[in-house]
Amino acid sequence: NYSQIHKLSWVNISFEQISSSPTLVDLEPESRVEGGGPAGPTSAREHGGLSRLRSSSLEIKEKEIREKGSEILREQLDAAERELKLKDKECERLSQVRNQLEQELEELTASLFEEAHKMVHEANVKQAAAQKQLKEAQGKIDVLQAEVTALKTLVLTSTPSSPNRQLHPQLQASGARGAYKHAGGHVRNKSMSSVFPSSPGKLEASSLSIQPVAKEDREMDSVLYAEFLMWRERPSLDRSSALLSRIYREDIGPCLSFTRSELSQLVQSAVENNSLTIEPVAMSALPMVKASAVECGGPKKCALSGVSRLCRHRIKLGDKGSYYYISPASRARITAVCNFFTYIRYIQQGLVRHNAEQMFWEVMRLRREMTVAKLGFYLTDQG
Repeated sequence: NYSQIHKLSWVNISFEQISSSPTLVDLEPESRVEGGGPAGPTSAREHGGLSRLRSSSLEIKEKEIREKGSEILREQLDAAERELKLKDKECERLSQVRNQLEQELEELTASLFEEAHKMVHEANVKQAAAQKQLKEAQGKIDVLQAEVTALKTLVLTSTPSSPNRQLHPQLQASGARGAYKHAGGHVRNKSMSSVFPSSPGKLEASSLSIQPVAKEDREMDSVLYAEFLMWRERPSLDRSSALLSRIYREDIGPCLSFTRSELSQLVQSAVENNSLTIEPVAMSALPMVKASAVECGGPKKCALSGVSRLCRHRIKLGDKGSYYYISPASRARITAVCNFFTYIRYIQQGLVRHNAEQMFWEVMRLRREMTVAKLGFYLTDQG
């Protein structure tokens, strides 16, 4: 279309140049003058009329050409406008399609993210449930293993010559069912000795000879052992574990529960942080207690229990704390708790080379010391 418009404009320009050029108009009069005699006034008028006629015809042709060119240009312009309108409509349609696709893409992306989040959440829930079941199963396995170990221990310690009374409850002490004595591989009840009289001296000697020697026996608690095994996998001083939570509740808390509760909490914190110091006090160099230091106790008053006792030791909480005088009973209770924390710290640091059962019984022994100290029993230096 633009090329046709350019051609028409070139045609108009050429036509205008031709019409404005005097060559065609003046060509004939010159030829006439050259051919004969001088032209008269009539020939001049004819020449002028001819030139006017030619100019008018040229103007008419030029006008017709311009009109035709303008019509062609208008038609081409209308066609271009129609084509532009069609293209605008096509662009608008494509824009709507693009917007629709973008909206569908956004919705699809949002749905995919939501589905992925849902799947991740479900996977996390399933993983947490599986971990919980695994932990419970491991706890049950530990309990069963502890029970099996305890049963093996009982079976291995039971022999025909010295049967384990826990596996054979029918074998009771002599006070319950009478004394038994072995003779030639047979067992005879002492109550039958009334049939065969004997001297009182011999009877007393025989009864003394069969008295069993007192021996401490022990039986492993499967629940406590399972808790200890779970703690031993990841030893720490965190109270959230089942073992330490039980020991704090049953042993440490009661053992460090004194009359002065605030000072008791400070002592427990110092024991946990391993910052408590216990040192003996020289009785010959005991200082005089001032009135402002009454709350710290004195040589004859325990700062924890408030009971008037001869205090041969004093404690210090941290590096910059004050000294508190404590009685022997209070010292025994604090020392029992300190011994327990020292041992479990050794286990945590990997310094204990015993097996699990030996460590368990040592922990139980330290727990017994805390219980005994809480009840008021303690050892004194006889020297």
